[in-house]
Amino acid sequence: MSDWRSIPCVEKHKEFLEKLITVLIDSTFESVSRENPVLRWRDPAHLQDIIKFDVQDGPRSQDNLLEIASKVFKYSIKTGHPYFMNQLFSGLDPYGLAGQWLTDVLNSSVYTYEVAPVLTLMEKTVITKLLSMFYKDENGATVGDGLFCPGGSFSNGIAINLARFWFRKTTQSSKRISSSNLVLFTSQDAHYSVLKWANVCDVKVILIKTDSSGKMDITDLRANIIEEQKKGNYPFSVSATAGTTVLGAFDPLIEIADICQEYNMWMHVDAAWGGGLIFSKKHSVLLRGIQRADSILFNPHKLLAVPQQCSLLLTRHQNIFKDAHSQQASYLFQKDKFYSADLDVGDKYLQCGRRPDTLKFWFMWQAKGTSGFEKHVNHLMTLSALFKEEVEKRDGFELVTDSCFINVCFWFIPPSLRSQYSLYNYKEQINSVAPKLKEKMTKRGSLMINYQPLHEKPNFFRFVIQNSGVDTEDIYYVFDELENLGESM
Repeated sequence: MSDWRSIPCVEKHKEFLEKLITVLIDSTFESVSRENPVLRWRDPAHLQDIIKFDVQDGPRSQDNLLEIASKVFKYSIKTGHPYFMNQLFSGLDPYGLAGQWLTDVLNSSVYTYEVAPVLTLMEKTVITKLLSMFYKDENGATVGDGLFCPGGSFSNGIAINLARFWFRKTTQSSKRISSSNLVLFTSQDAHYSVLKWANVCDVKVILIKTDSSGKMDITDLRANIIEEQKKGNYPFSVSATAGTTVLGAFDPLIEIADICQEYNMWMHVDAAWGGGLIFSKKHSVLLRGIQRADSILFNPHKLLAVPQQCSLLLTRHQNIFKDAHSQQASYLFQKDKFYSADLDVGDKYLQCGRRPDTLKFWFMWQAKGTSGFEKHVNHLMTLSALFKEEVEKRDGFELVTDSCFINVCFWFIPPSLRSQYSLYNYKEQINSVAPKLKEKMTKRGSLMINYQPLHEKPNFFRFVIQNSGVDTEDIYYVFDELENLGESM
């Protein structure tokens, strides 16, 4: 049957879609069941035998497509599973999922009000609310503006471009400042996207030393700013981090804000990971000083477990997005429309076509309320504290550094290496433990938890959690599983 028209037809597609929805609903609950594995590992060659990835000239049958859909689910990672702790995203929120499905049915793009009236107002509402949480002026009024971006890396890139634009505009200089003379400062533990986007924007990056907990060294920051000025360069921005990727460290935001104010520099805070703490009265203290930032990156798809992807860039500068980005394309942003031109938000974005990532976030917020997100965050912090306590009291586990956030970084020391610190190759042997354990857990499908080296430290595990469906028994399970897998090593 030739079925090439891109429009759903009741006679042709209703039964197929109903069957697919049944598969999706069943898969939703199967994917989070502790009775099922996190993944069913197959080597690439075996997986290519199971699923025929090649595309073909002729169409496949609907039954064949349903079979393929089931296989795609069966052999993919279940990121909503309580034992998936591998990345800075996890969980499968039912309301976020519903918002995601609704987003896909609409298949909209948010640039003009006429093609996305509901989504435009929804996005405006969410951005305004977040601005009121991160930024407040002396009278408590909401200030600034915001964008939804395709991921945190892209948000960091826009922030660099905004900082460059702002610095050139505000610096009192008779000559145009070359990008190659602009210098950005960030910590050596900052996200790698800062370096990537600095290349795109043709600006120099200086990596600032961090202390043992991963925080930016303020003394080193100041010394490097002065050194670059002596060279005739222009220090224009500091990119601080609120929740580094590996250690979960929070840079000293107040001190960085003071330095940026002193040297007339743009302060950006990458709070992709830690920004969700703004919802917690108890734990938002870790974000003290963030309201002084010129721009803030916040990823709800991380700590708040909004479905992938959902990322925002906020700024306290009301019109800078428009000033830096607007091109007033006449085929989209006509001046003689029958509604206010201010409702056409697309011109302030670098993108044109843009997925409405606000819908799933807004839908979750409606279902949970701000208080629900607060309970979610507090629960995660409680579980993280429990995990840290267990590391400290269990034989064979050792903290890499003290932690103040979700991240708990630790070494597992197998029985054969305990009390063997004096071995000449002890560090080398410890370095090999995590990769071997990761292979075991992955092939068994029992757990996914990431590992990495950092600076001179050998490979260690990083515990992170965003899934508030995880409970205390799951924490104990992680330790038991690591001990079982590593017993014979």
